Amino acid sequence: MVLAFANFMFTAIAFAQEEIAEEETASEEIAAEAAVEEVPFEETSQSGGLEMFARKIVGRGLVDIFIQGGFVMYPILLLLIWGIATIIWKLISLSYAKINLNDFLGKVIPMIEGKKYDEAIKLCKETKGPVAAIMHNGLLKVDNGIEAVEKAIENAGVIEMAFLEKGFIPFSTVINLAPMFGFFGTMIGMIRAFGDIAAAGEVEPTIVATGIQIALITTAAGLAVAIPVQFFNNLILGMVDGLVMDMQIGSEKMIETLVENK
Repeated sequence: MVLAFANFMFTAIAFAQEEIAEEETASEEIAAEAAVEEVPFEETSQSGGLEMFARKIVGRGLVDIFIQGGFVMYPILLLLIWGIATIIWKLISLSYAKINLNDFLGKVIPMIEGKKYDEAIKLCKETKGPVAAIMHNGLLKVDNGIEAVEKAIENAGVIEMAFLEKGFIPFSTVINLAPMFGFFGTMIGMIRAFGDIAAAGEVEPTIVATGIQIALITTAAGLAVAIPVQFFNNLILGMVDGLVMDMQIGSEKMIETLVENK
């Protein structure tokens, strides 16, 4: 989904560039030069194998935009890869940790009410997720009293929370750095545009076009990376909040049952 969103953003940039090109009134000389420069990819001897592979995977237009954006596009690409990897890892790990809380409590609470602690411990050990983990730690201390159970649950909760919170630092890094690299590319493009004006001694659209193009491409690329990562960051944060709520409900239910069946 992240790749699809990024692909959509870069494709939109490509379409915008095509519309601008159609609206410009180009001279015959410029059109002739453009026709000469537009050599089919298969016929260029300077194209590397990696570039050829990228063109086949994501399309020629996106690769051309990436190249036109300059060296700033490479750290943005690395941030995109890092963001995608983190998203996939978090979605898989949180999906594994999620259980049907009502079904689990419907099995373990009757065992606790019947003081079948060994069976309850075995069930918690065999069940995945943080809810079963903290209840398992609490039940191991059931012979030491309610306070010991609560302390064990608290300690286990700290460990499980540390696991659930992993990955949010990479998210914030990508969300903050991608637009910053984009704006850095904007500065590079504007510096190049003014440098071209100074070298030519006159202001013409064709002179500043390359620098402005770099500025716009890098800015759009940074935002195209940050926006979907921000979306998944919020989505995953919601999933974590749901698991934390399940942990609280499960631990409170277990303690209430232990108190009522002393």
